[in-house]
Amino acid sequence: MNLLEIENLSKTYGMGETAVRALRDVTFAVPRGEFTAIVGESGSGKSTLLHLIGGLDTPTQGRILIDSRDIFAMKERALTIFRRRNIGFVFQSFHLIPELTVEQNMMFPVLLDYQKPDRVYLEELLTVLNLRERRNHLPGQLSGGQQQRAAIGRALMTRPALILADEPTGNLDTQNADDVVSLLREASRKYEQTIVMITHSRRIAQSADRVLQVSDGVVSDLGRCRE
Repeated sequence: MNLLEIENLSKTYGMGETAVRALRDVTFAVPRGEFTAIVGESGSGKSTLLHLIGGLDTPTQGRILIDSRDIFAMKERALTIFRRRNIGFVFQSFHLIPELTVEQNMMFPVLLDYQKPDRVYLEELLTVLNLRERRNHLPGQLSGGQQQRAAIGRALMTRPALILADEPTGNLDTQNADDVVSLLREASRKYEQTIVMITHSRRIAQSADRVLQVSDGVVSDLGRCRE
């Protein structure tokens, strides 16, 4: 069963002679629990695609269905709530709140939704992410790899149906980059998360189940990396 379905998606910025077609009639689906990597050069349209999937931008035409729900058929407030509860984001620059500890950063999206954090699940994530000894540290007291692991924990804490990772290894050295991708892969398996990751690194992309390529706004399927 597909968790994510993209149908005839296009995005054009500007009008007339200055118009830029960032995406051109994109159609593909991601099965529930699959880890999909999207590769492409700078300016290829891959970031635009991720922003559209996350409901952070609107398409010129086409539909995006997450768990069979058309996200652009929702009103703004409904989309905000849906995004908060169903989509987890992992960014290249971490975006942790500097005044909050690792534990507080991880719980923040749950509290933002006026929910009670699952303490058992929190402890499990801290263990899986190897952050138990850093739970009371502020982001400024962490290494880059530790900050990105905390950001992954924050994304997982709400148990979202979909995790969108935007160049999550871009600011990390090779060892930390490999560790972060391994954690994402483990999340896909252990928690049945559906993950879509943008990366410029084909080596990193090979860790995913399947690789898509974006070139001049056109998406092509490069096939499965592992069975």
